[in-house]
Amino acid sequence: MSARESVPTDWHWPSFEPSICGMNDDRERLGLPHYYVSMRFEEKIPLAYARLRSLSIDKLVGVIQSTEALLVDRIVAGNLLAVLGDPRISDYEFHMIEVPGGLVSMGLDSNDVEKVLKEFDGLGLQSKWIDKECPRHEVHLNSFKISKYAVTNSQYKAFLLDTHYQEIPTSWEFRRYPVERANHPVYTVSPSAADAYASWLKSKTGIPYRLPSEAEWEWAAAGPHNKQFPWGNAFNADFANTAETGLLTSSAVGAFVGGESWSGLSDMAGNVEEYVADNYLPYPNGQRVKDHLVELNGEYRVARGGSFARFRDLARTKRRHGHNPKSATYAMGFRLACDS
Repeated sequence: MSARESVPTDWHWPSFEPSICGMNDDRERLGLPHYYVSMRFEEKIPLAYARLRSLSIDKLVGVIQSTEALLVDRIVAGNLLAVLGDPRISDYEFHMIEVPGGLVSMGLDSNDVEKVLKEFDGLGLQSKWIDKECPRHEVHLNSFKISKYAVTNSQYKAFLLDTHYQEIPTSWEFRRYPVERANHPVYTVSPSAADAYASWLKSKTGIPYRLPSEAEWEWAAAGPHNKQFPWGNAFNADFANTAETGLLTSSAVGAFVGGESWSGLSDMAGNVEEYVADNYLPYPNGQRVKDHLVELNGEYRVARGGSFARFRDLARTKRRHGHNPKSATYAMGFRLACDS
């Protein structure tokens, strides 16, 4: 069965209205009741472990990269690789993909704001959140390289051990390294920690690693065809780990085969939000939007791509977001870039 066929027809997000992000309770934000409801993978994940647990590491890598494997099998293969050792992940070597530069377009045409609000009606969007994406404009980019995967827990651990840097991710319960999520993207880190990691890796390798600029990130995700999601214009819950997928936790990098961007990058939508190098500023000829993020943070670092704990609107390639300090489930991570 192909990945596209694996979305079940008998499971849908519980029919509770998602709430706006001003709510204080994370279940309430996701439209979930305070009593327990079953989610999509609860019965299927144990069966997948039974199928896959005896496979070799090489075969598990084959499963997680397969376009024919069930999504649940790819998720479980990634989790098994986390414990057994994932050969796709190295502490100091990253799979960097070159993205051609030039005069590129980014942002949203102001005439399309209402179209976006209508398409994502029911998710509690406010027009000023989408106004931040306007206007569409041109930016000159030099060619650059960007990592295929977001920085993982195991890679961030190497940084902590080598530097004694004191910011341990709050997603590491009791500040314990989550060996069972070694190849999942690290999250609940600050922008300064992401910058510090890139500087450390630069010093260790001699490669001028940094975070991508906001323009670089969007170009690598949306590409010359201006796609709404990295893979196309229609949302697919099997291509990105968002709330609609029903996993509600991080997944091993690269498990959502089919959701890659035009440049071959994995998880540019969903899994964890990704900090870029830029703080929020209005686009040229745009208006500064004073939304809840400005009210809470003042100046704040832009994050892109959405996460497992938020709905599909944040997975749009143009969506500009940031950390909300009032929520414990804002899954903020990052990926690396460098000059070509």
